[in-house]
Amino acid sequence: MSAANPLPETTAELMDRLGRAAVAARPALAAADTAQKDRALRAAAAALRRREAAILEANARDLAAARQKGLSGAMLDRLQLDPKRIEAMARGLEEIAALPDPVGSVAAQWQRPNGLRIARVRVPLGVVGIVYESRPNVTADAGALCLKSGNPVILRGGSESRESSAAIHACLLDGLREAGLPAESIQLVPTTDRDAVGHLLAKMGGLVDVVVPRGGKSLVQRVKDEARVPVIGHLEGNCHVYVDRAADLAMARAIVLNAKLRRTGICGAAETLLVDRGGAARLLAPLVQALLEAGCEVRGDPETQRLDARVKPATEQDWYTEYLDAIIAVRVVDGVDAAIAHIAKYGSAHTESIVTDDADAAARFLARVDSAIVLHNASTQFADGGEFGMGAEIGISTDRFHARGPVGVEQLTSYKYVVHGAGQVRP
Repeated sequence: MSAANPLPETTAELMDRLGRAAVAARPALAAADTAQKDRALRAAAAALRRREAAILEANARDLAAARQKGLSGAMLDRLQLDPKRIEAMARGLEEIAALPDPVGSVAAQWQRPNGLRIARVRVPLGVVGIVYESRPNVTADAGALCLKSGNPVILRGGSESRESSAAIHACLLDGLREAGLPAESIQLVPTTDRDAVGHLLAKMGGLVDVVVPRGGKSLVQRVKDEARVPVIGHLEGNCHVYVDRAADLAMARAIVLNAKLRRTGICGAAETLLVDRGGAARLLAPLVQALLEAGCEVRGDPETQRLDARVKPATEQDWYTEYLDAIIAVRVVDGVDAAIAHIAKYGSAHTESIVTDDADAAARFLARVDSAIVLHNASTQFADGGEFGMGAEIGISTDRFHARGPVGVEQLTSYKYVVHGAGQVRP
């Protein structure tokens, strides 16, 4: 084929081009000062508000296609945008702009007896690849967090949110241009070809430094299986609420309903309710009735089934299941230690909550449950970077290396040691 009609770019060539562009943008982004990055974020927030109508039109096209494909109600909820959600994205960008800049901050410093002055200084991780499914807001959150932390990012959203993500990405580009930062700092993969994900995970080790998956179990499992670079993320959110014998019933009811039903499709939604046998006579029936009346399917152990004919029998698999739907498994356990043991066996180390007025029981639960987030007298749906005051998050990590819990700007940095001497040499 002639030079005037070059061969079309393959998916592998496209991804490598994006990777090289991200690497090229890395020095300028790492050197950008706080004011420049914050100017880009605030300009992007203004663009989100200014382009609201165009974003909603793009989202409507995505939703129509998703309904034709038969996506579940939970997936449609994740995909849908409205003025309130767009405003939340814009505010999220402004909140990230208001956060302290982690890049260049000194985490610790000390002086050695020989006079060497040593500092541990935060630096960007490098080029970040983010693979996510239907939530178009991840485009804004992830792009903004990577920008603030000085990391070029390659965003690969799901095909179902393609048009919404592109409309949001255009706002981020507006912000980069206004601040004089490289457009390649935040790139959106322009193809829905699944091979793009495979190439990103397995063939871009010299171009991408870390991958963050955000989506359902099958996506995260694929990323963990195929990635040849470090991965930050969680496989699933099998979250628990344990209601102790010393719980206030009104508080327990409010927390359980919110933890399960506020938004059933998020990873912080409670999937299992554990009730202390010592308080079951007072607590179990009202909690189960409240769930059933709210339209939640209850799958219970024999003790729970005896309360109401609408309670379905729970199988062993139910204790392991992340429903992401209006379904909850309920079990009566012999106190806080049994609840801790159940969570250790069946949980996914994501988020767990205890409801109790007993300070000793709460302290035991919080100390012994080995999950990324543990709460006392609060809903599991607070498992969110924005709710933690982090502006937003790329996701929740259940890893024990590098980052754990909400992954925000600080978690997207590493560190280096800066050493000042006065001519010292080692004997």
